Amino acid sequence: MRAVVTRVHHASVTIDGQIHGQIGQGFLVLLGVGPNDTHETAVKLADKICNLRVFEDENDKMNLNLEQVGGGLLVISQFTLYADTSSRRPGFSGAAKPDLAIPLYEDFMARCRERGFPVEHGEFGAKMEVDSLNHGPVTILFDTDRP
Repeated sequence: MRAVVTRVHHASVTIDGQIHGQIGQGFLVLLGVGPNDTHETAVKLADKICNLRVFEDENDKMNLNLEQVGGGLLVISQFTLYADTSSRRPGFSGAAKPDLAIPLYEDFMARCRERGFPVEHGEFGAKMEVDSLNHGPVTILFDTDRP
């Protein structure tokens, strides 16, 4: 799995002109699923992101995690994170097909909810407009294929 995690003051996703999901402080997570990903991959990545300490403490040090600041997650499916950019027109055949990707996208969000976090999301395969106010900015890349 690949994820781009941005610390935000707030974020929302709009589908067909209507807000589909929104959060206050927390993480905007753009999540891509690869063909070799599993339920275990989704759980491991969710735990890693939920424990990420990138919020400032009283000394302005990035020392607090999502739970400590009462944050939420807005998770957006993003197959384009598996783009092959070897030519000018990217190819996306490296992303998992929907029959694998959708359940793992759901597994990721379920694990975050199990940990007690509010999770909002987009709609898999929909044309979405994502709005966010980055805080920092702080943006972290995750790739479960890399240690």
